[in-house]
Amino acid sequence: MQFKRVTIDPVVCTGKPCIRNLRFPVSRLLGLLASGETKESILKAYPYLQADDIEEALLFAACLAEEETVEFVK
Repeated sequence: MQFKRVTIDPVVCTGKPCIRNLRFPVSRLLGLLASGETKESILKAYPYLQADDIEEALLFAACLAEEETVEFVK
C-alpha cells in the first residue's frame, strides 16, 4: 500500500513516519487519538493538519498492526 500523507524521510524526525514531512510524527497523532482527543479537537489545535491526515495515519497504523506478529507470554 502506498501512502501520500504519511512520509518517511531520514532527515525529518530521524526517519520516523510523519504527516506530510511536517515534523509531526504519526505516533503523536495516534497518541492524541488514543488519549481520547477527537478528530475535531486535533484539527482545531493543529490547524496545519487536515482530516485526511488523520484518516491516513489510522490506515497506516492498521497496516503496521496487520504485518507485525507479537508473541505474548502466558
